[in-house]
Amino acid sequence: MTSSKASHELPDLDLAFEADDGLAGELLAAAGDLADPIAGAELWHQRINQWLSAMAPELPAELQAPAFSLGLSLVGDSEIAELNSDWRGKSGPTDVLAFAAQDDGLDDAPPIPMPDGEEDALELGDIVISLETAARQAPDHGHSLPEELLFLATHGLLHLLGWDHPDDASLAAMLRKQEELLAGTNQR
Repeated sequence: MTSSKASHELPDLDLAFEADDGLAGELLAAAGDLADPIAGAELWHQRINQWLSAMAPELPAELQAPAFSLGLSLVGDSEIAELNSDWRGKSGPTDVLAFAAQDDGLDDAPPIPMPDGEEDALELGDIVISLETAARQAPDHGHSLPEELLFLATHGLLHLLGWDHPDDASLAAMLRKQEELLAGTNQR
């Protein structure tokens, strides 16, 4: 199946966004609207929709859909460290985790139920970003905190879309794609 979707057409997106309200106020303020429950949901929806639209021509057939569903959460180090330990067997916090619903190995799993009226939405999974880790590493990357959050979100989204980086060459390709997505939405 090929996509007839032009790059300017935006897919329908059901985005579940949350920012842990227990995070330090100065971190939430530094993240700006991207951590705001209302404004952030709208901004993230717009960005992720643009990124999905830009990626549409190169998505494999099994990821071609008129609508997508995914979750994005901004959490603290303790929550992401727990997820990192439970799901990856690694101790300590990390910057971003992606839990892909359309992963190889899930072929025999029952279909993910969708709310009424969203039968055509393809569930991609969840992206979890540690706001605390992002804030610590942003200066090392030459980013503001909002820029770092967008960078990490593109990384998580690419993982949901099947990208991985088991070696230096694939990591370099993934980083280039992230830069392309960010440049395409004028966020850098």
